[in-house]
Parts: sequence; C-alpha cells; structure tokens
Amino acid sequence: MDFKISSSEKDGIALVNVEGEIDMFTSPNLRDTLLPFFKKKVRGIIVDFTGVSFMDSSGIATLVEGLQWSKKENRKFILTGLGKTVYNALSLTKLDNVFTIKKHTQAALDLISKDLA
Repeated sequence: MDFKISSSEKDGIALVNVEGEIDMFTSPNLRDTLLPFFKKKVRGIIVDFTGVSFMDSSGIATLVEGLQWSKKENRKFILTGLGKTVYNALSLTKLDNVFTIKKHTQAALDLISKDLA
C-alpha cells in the first residue's frame, strides 16, 4: 500500500489523515505535515490512522514529538482510527495511556469543541 497523507484545517483544528505504513522512510513526511500546525498554534490536531497498516518506532517518535508540542502549548493532540497493529505498537511502549485516543474523528472533534465551551 502506498503511503499517503493529507491535511486540512477548520475552525483552528487540524485534521491529518494518514494511509499506508509509517516507518523510517515515511515518518519524516508525517512530521513535515504536522510541523506547520505546531507553529501556527492551532487549537488541536487530530491524526486519523484509519488507513494505517503498520507503524514502527520512528512513527512513534514523531507522535511523541506532537505530544510534547501539545503539552507545551496546552493544545489537544488526539489520535483516532487506530487499527490493532498501530494500537499494539503504542501499547507495547506503554504510550496508549499517554496519548489521547478516540475511536472516531467525530469524538475527537467533540472533545476539542467541549473544551472551548
């Protein structure tokens, strides 16, 4: 499966959709997509992994960088649509309890919106 990444922003919330495998060759693309949103100071970033079949430690490192940004800036960084393989990668590293993980993108959007009310 080819690696694809797309992003959009609406109402100060960034939505990043990832498809394929996140490994040492593709994780820089994920980082390059996330970085402008970190600098723009969006209210939150949602990364949708519905189409991701595999993620290695370099992908996890990129996500940890996003998590550090969110803590420093007091912003939301939410992962959605985790398949079993990706969830297991986070679980093995005990990061499944560190990241905010939602089943669906809408639940993540609701969480960010609720915090603004």
